[in-house]
Amino acid sequence: MRTCVLLALLLACQSCAFGSGHGPVFGFATPVNSQGEWSFDSGFFARIASFGSQSTVRSMLTYGITPQLQTSFVAPVLIQQGSLPMSAMSGGGEFQGNVAWRFHHQPNAVGRRFESTASAGLVVPGPQDSFGMFQGIHSAPGLNAWAATGVASRSSYVWLGGGVMTFASRDGDRRPTVVTTSLVYGYRPRAWRSDQHQWDWRLFVETTGEHVGQLERAGSLMPGTDANQVFIGPTVLGIYKAFGISGGAQFPIYRDVGSVYPKERMRVAVNISYFLFSHSRSH
Repeated sequence: MRTCVLLALLLACQSCAFGSGHGPVFGFATPVNSQGEWSFDSGFFARIASFGSQSTVRSMLTYGITPQLQTSFVAPVLIQQGSLPMSAMSGGGEFQGNVAWRFHHQPNAVGRRFESTASAGLVVPGPQDSFGMFQGIHSAPGLNAWAATGVASRSSYVWLGGGVMTFASRDGDRRPTVVTTSLVYGYRPRAWRSDQHQWDWRLFVETTGEHVGQLERAGSLMPGTDANQVFIGPTVLGIYKAFGISGGAQFPIYRDVGSVYPKERMRVAVNISYFLFSHSRSH
């Protein structure tokens, strides 16, 4: 009931997507904010498991510094604290500050472009993020970095990306390193390719793979705290003027997790976005 009420509130508010109001929900993608464009994002992420499920609300503020460079800040609130492996894509309790640079941008046809984006930033465990296997460990900041490349057109989108999130050691304790890969395919049906200031919809199939290393405690690696998983599922993105809404679900197709973790059955995300001072809607 609490999750349903929260979902309804998010759908009624004016703020979206932790990933990006311009792209997919779970995977890495190349779009960045236009120069001078602010975006205010809020996203609800749930990881449903046999026990120890987790749900998070994340808010993100992003600003386009140049047409190819943006900066963002992410703040989470854990609604339900779970006992699942760490994930860089699906809602945890870490604060993040990032800079993303679209270092390659090559238009190769009308309405089509081949581009690549890289991002790096600081990750800081939040005050709520001390539960389950993290309870009682000494937390330290870390770094995250990712890169994505792909082709976008008026009808189709393909993005391939990968990233890593790693943490410093403190008093012999260290959070697991998370390595993530993603492959996203998007399609925009012909009937939806309208410039009539109506809702602009896109459908995606998103695949993500994650490797989570072992937790280090008091200088020793903890057995059973590593995990390898692959998820796939459908998502949708709609943009109307200065607003965007996206959401979807993913399901496991491969799972090899340590003995301390429950079985994760599904991931769900709902995101709402608001763009301000946008100079271009092309991306």
